[in-house]
Amino acid sequence: MSTSVILDCRNVWKLYGAQAESLLAQNPAPDAEMLKEAGVIGAVRAANVQILKGEIFVIMGLSGSGKSTLVRCLSRLVEPTAGEIEFDGQDLLRATDAELIEIRRKKMGMVFQQFALMPHLTVLENAAFPLEVQGVDRATRETRAREMVELVGLKGREGYHPRELSGGQQQRVGIARSLVVEPDLWFLDEPFSALDPLIRREMQDEFLRLQSMLKKTIVFITHDFDEAIRLADRIAVMKDGVIEQVATPEELVRNPATDYVAEFTRHVARAKVFRARSVMEPLTADSFAGEVAHDATIEDIAAQVEGADAPFRVMRDGAAVGQITARAVIDVLVGRV
Repeated sequence: MSTSVILDCRNVWKLYGAQAESLLAQNPAPDAEMLKEAGVIGAVRAANVQILKGEIFVIMGLSGSGKSTLVRCLSRLVEPTAGEIEFDGQDLLRATDAELIEIRRKKMGMVFQQFALMPHLTVLENAAFPLEVQGVDRATRETRAREMVELVGLKGREGYHPRELSGGQQQRVGIARSLVVEPDLWFLDEPFSALDPLIRREMQDEFLRLQSMLKKTIVFITHDFDEAIRLADRIAVMKDGVIEQVATPEELVRNPATDYVAEFTRHVARAKVFRARSVMEPLTADSFAGEVAHDATIEDIAAQVEGADAPFRVMRDGAAVGQITARAVIDVLVGRV
């Protein structure tokens, strides 16, 4: 994952109410009580987020926490009341309507909980639609759309209409449509929450498969912590419009910054969050039972490591960077670390 910033959000506010702008003009950092007294709703309050190229950045919180509003501010689907947003070196809040249209057509992809497929168009036509809007010729856009339809696992269904597809298949069409323009930044707002649990898990697997191939920069919204820790490189936890903490899933569990984050993560199974690199030791063994990836979760490797008579090498980029023992795995499973 690159460490360069593609989206920089600084002190962004989104307030709703007649006194919103005048309140911020008088006091650039009003607290919750001030907002209440002014009859103003603080949907997003003093948000600071830096999103790195190639990462999956998850914004999570309960209903009403402000996560969807923040993403709409980041994409400028709604206008922030105050703050700065820079996208790939460009001041997004100073972009003209024409510039915004170009950015959204060519640099941003969006997938929402509602699939919003056009019922009269086929799978292929739905996937190709963004390119049609851009004026791309039919042969080119259909070739590109076929590639995306195949990428999301719907090859052979190009001629189907949305009514002939399952919910998971419809969501795949939405993903293909958002990817057809090859966006630099991909927004997904609770894209799997309307799906049945089994299909949801399958779509998470599909999402991770796509990301391993495409290496997109992704901003993903969810209220499901299990989904967040499975997908995220980093997570922003929101409450009442405020970002409580931004950290890796493991850091959130190990070192919650606030009582709210601690409560949010209290019942998370650590084996789902901790990775081999977190509990590995220096290489000291003479023999090894096998190898595990440095970023494998303890949950994924527990059975093989716990039952072995020797440690496992922890591998990164083809080189051994440490060893992991059955005791280390057991310590995580029983909560001793």
